[in-house]
Amino acid sequence: MGSISEVFQHLLNGLTLGGIYALIALGYTMVYGILKFINFAHGEILMVGAYVGMFAFDFLRGDMPYGPLMLVVFFIAMIIAMIISAVLGMAIEKIAYKPLRKATRLAPLLSAIGVSFILSNLAAYIWGTKSRKFDYPFDNTAYNIGGVAITPHQILILVVSMILMIGLKLYIDKTRMGKAMRATSLDQDVAALMGIDVNKVISLTFAIGSGLAATAGILVALDFKVYPTMGAMAGLKAFVAAVVGGIGNITGAMVGGILLGLLETFGVAVLGIPQGLKDTIAFGILIIILLVKPEGLLGKAEREKV
Repeated sequence: MGSISEVFQHLLNGLTLGGIYALIALGYTMVYGILKFINFAHGEILMVGAYVGMFAFDFLRGDMPYGPLMLVVFFIAMIIAMIISAVLGMAIEKIAYKPLRKATRLAPLLSAIGVSFILSNLAAYIWGTKSRKFDYPFDNTAYNIGGVAITPHQILILVVSMILMIGLKLYIDKTRMGKAMRATSLDQDVAALMGIDVNKVISLTFAIGSGLAATAGILVALDFKVYPTMGAMAGLKAFVAAVVGGIGNITGAMVGGILLGLLETFGVAVLGIPQGLKDTIAFGILIIILLVKPEGLLGKAEREKV
């Protein structure tokens, strides 16, 4: 594989990719933890967040040169994208999922697939199918540290993803609403009897997951541009990360995302898998996990109630 510096280079690349997967996977795992269904429109929320962030950033910065102020403007644009995506996530839950809570598990799943197609087609109709560049808020020239090249964009991904993941974990574990979310995920009926507003908890879950997806969308867009179908593959691979870690488990989604990023990066570097086939790594891992440990690395096997 090469020298030690090359190993650290692949490790860095894998961690940055894994950080993005983890942010997206958290949305899947939070919704599944409470409602026991997969929100397949999550990738499209990521796409909407990227568009909103790009438009907000372009509007706010004007002709501003690189500098600390531009970075502040970038984070303001990111917060705007998170808020709008959170509102969108809550609206989708109210319109497309809430009426189907008592239906069979297949009904909300099909509704989610329908919402994903509606969002991607609306984006193509409104903004066109041509990809757009999301400009860096800084000079992205790489620094060379001991033979390892690290860009400001990679530093941004690592810092933002780490802050958001730690913040979410503390929120879920330490706050009153976090405890309400955990109680609701265990049993909605019992949580309601204890005075917890289940509808409010579900709305908040969609809001948080959608906000994290918007952040991930912006971080991805800085390297890969913004276009209507950008959330499809990213969403699917983040879903794989959530399943690998243990769907419904917050820590599992973080571990699964980072592990998937590392396996993809080292799979290309060590096994010589062509770049065009690197997406097969994620789905190969999914098949293996489902065969060997269906509940995921940190998930718990559940017994079906008769």
